[in-house]
Amino acid sequence: MKYFIFTFILLAGMIQNSFAQNIDIRGIVRDAKNREPAVFANIVLQTTDSMFVKGTTTDSNGHFSIQDVKPSNYLLVVSSLGYKTKYLPVNESGKDILLESILLEEELISLSNVTVNASNMSSRIDKKVIYPSERQLKASTNGVDLLQQLMLPKLQVNPLFNEVSLPGGGELQYRINGVKVEAQDIIALQPADIIRVEFYDNPGLRYGNAEVVLDYIVRRPETGGSFGVNLDNSPFIAWGNNGLNAKLNHKKSEFGINYGISHRDFYKMWRDNEENFTFADGTTFQRREIGEPGHGEMYWQSLNGTYSYQDEQKMFSATVRHYGSNSPHMDYKGSLYNVANPFDAVYMIDKSSNKTNRPALDLYYQHNLKNGQTIVLNAVGTYNYTNNERMYQESRENRVLTDVNSLVVGKKYSFIGEGIYEKKFGINRLSAGLKHMQATSDNEYKNGVDYLTKMNQAETFLYSEFKGRVQELDYTAGVGVTRSHFGQDGDDSGYNYYTFNPRLVLQYALPGKSSIRLKADISNGSPQLSDLSNVEVTIDSVQIQRGNPHLRPFLRYRAELTYELEKGVFYGNLWNIYEYQPDAIMDEKRLEGHKIVQTWDNQKNWQRLASRLMIRVGPVKDILQLSVTGGVNHYISNGNTYNHTYTNWFMNGDISAVYKKVSLGFGVMTNWNWFYGETMNGGENLHYAMLSYKHKNLAIAFSMYNPFVDNYKQDTGNWSRYASYHRSNYIKESSRMIAVRVAWNFSFGRTFKAEQKRINNADDDSGVMSSGK
Repeated sequence: MKYFIFTFILLAGMIQNSFAQNIDIRGIVRDAKNREPAVFANIVLQTTDSMFVKGTTTDSNGHFSIQDVKPSNYLLVVSSLGYKTKYLPVNESGKDILLESILLEEELISLSNVTVNASNMSSRIDKKVIYPSERQLKASTNGVDLLQQLMLPKLQVNPLFNEVSLPGGGELQYRINGVKVEAQDIIALQPADIIRVEFYDNPGLRYGNAEVVLDYIVRRPETGGSFGVNLDNSPFIAWGNNGLNAKLNHKKSEFGINYGISHRDFYKMWRDNEENFTFADGTTFQRREIGEPGHGEMYWQSLNGTYSYQDEQKMFSATVRHYGSNSPHMDYKGSLYNVANPFDAVYMIDKSSNKTNRPALDLYYQHNLKNGQTIVLNAVGTYNYTNNERMYQESRENRVLTDVNSLVVGKKYSFIGEGIYEKKFGINRLSAGLKHMQATSDNEYKNGVDYLTKMNQAETFLYSEFKGRVQELDYTAGVGVTRSHFGQDGDDSGYNYYTFNPRLVLQYALPGKSSIRLKADISNGSPQLSDLSNVEVTIDSVQIQRGNPHLRPFLRYRAELTYELEKGVFYGNLWNIYEYQPDAIMDEKRLEGHKIVQTWDNQKNWQRLASRLMIRVGPVKDILQLSVTGGVNHYISNGNTYNHTYTNWFMNGDISAVYKKVSLGFGVMTNWNWFYGETMNGGENLHYAMLSYKHKNLAIAFSMYNPFVDNYKQDTGNWSRYASYHRSNYIKESSRMIAVRVAWNFSFGRTFKAEQKRINNADDDSGVMSSGK
């Protein structure tokens, strides 16, 4: 009888719970000092024993809403950058709950140790703040994998190669609380440590020419540490990306080390090339290169060691980096045919090897002052050593007709220093900064004739920017002044050049979760040291490459219009751009006797009109998510002696499915081609499939690269009237390539909150001119 009564009471309770109406929790979050709305504050609903239930962020008016919550006793955690975290008990009442005027007090520590289960993305005028869902974190093995799950606009993510790129080769900057800047550090991230991703799709003046900035906000432990290993290799060919990382924390100090190594060794690599020459006497010559399988061998290594110290007001970090690459074999061979006379043929060998060593020291200091003020200082010193060798031969019946041997050794020393001041005025912010870059390059060219060059380059950028809001309109207005200097020993063609760099951004919030943003700016374009070298290098029996010390900086005019819409599981992003670059530095070819000279000059102008639409759906049932991106590029290239137009259509697609511990992903990417001057650089045309299983800290993944084609191909071309070409590069091993990934992460003692580093400076330009085709 007692058992029956107990069972009846239990069933009655279950029935009552099943018919209980879920409730909504709403509220307004404000700054305790000025009563302004706390925009994009983090709202996390927890059970009383700290289990996470749901999460969201406040909107532009400080409002938030957590819907469809089962009646119970909860703890509401409210946090925001620069404020103390607030904990509010929410007691069961059976009715909707309204929490008015939740007041946040200012705090100098900027990160809160919270996380959320729901996938949230809040758009601001300069960035998107994304809180990964539990599903997305569990499906990822590192920071790059997580980007594939988030499916953000503009980014092209290749999870098989652990690579992230921007269409057209724009500059992408990485940060981890701003402290790390290398891609290898993103691969080393443990997904469980990531609180949110700040995706700057509209970076300010202080970011220079960066098109996108990715800042991972992660937890920082007070004690303990972490260790991780990522092994990604093919069992059938010599291909791999591998890495180790470790961190150790003690109170306010953190020590970290990160090592990555990658290798490729291909024996089925070749190129086909068709060239058309027109000489000064009016004669023409068309030849075709039919490639044979050659050898490509490449190695990359990176080693970073970091020490950082922080307290509530200041932060200091010192990072020693070293990047090294060695490509002992980039060997092409084949036959060169005269198209008019196939019996007029020669055998061609084109072998090159490249070495790079780039150590760097990065020092960073940040001090948080009273009244919302911040001072940031950063200094980076880099040494860049390069060694490039090339051997090119044309022969017939064992008799050498053309023999080109070149050696280029470059030594570049650079220093980048930057200081930033920021001041908050409620929801508004004023920033000002000064950045200076100084570089010296000593290069040695051996190509029949020996050249020694010593070049000096400097650039100073002074700027100020104000960010504010008027009702539903967010705005950013800034102005900068750039001074560029270049000089070459023994040459009087140096320059001192000043440019004016204004910037204006307007973003208006439309009804629903939609907005429209207009951006217009003028930025500075400077010649690369490699293009300024007053030397020439022989390419083959017909062509010569020559630098131009008379190049001058130029301006880039850019206007963007973006519309965003989010409704339920649907997200849309329509992006349009117009770019205009008068006096752009672009390639050209000239006739000199029986030779054709490839060089660079300030041409008339370059223009691009582009449009891109991204549609993302999901997650559906917290399992399936997909995105499709399509668009068009239209290029207008007006040189001093040429006029070209080119149109390129492109499409990308990604599908991700996650069920419990199993993840499935598929992606396809068609060519995003870039046309500049007279040269078309083709993007990658690829697809991949990946199946992974994750159990606690261990993940195993099986993937295939280009499973539905039998070859990998990438095209380039040049439209010069004197020496045009169309070249296709092939790598047989990159089709239907199978790879196996094993990732294991172990960590302990994660309780501490980290300050945010705000600068990312680096110099990876070698300063030497290339010598190959």
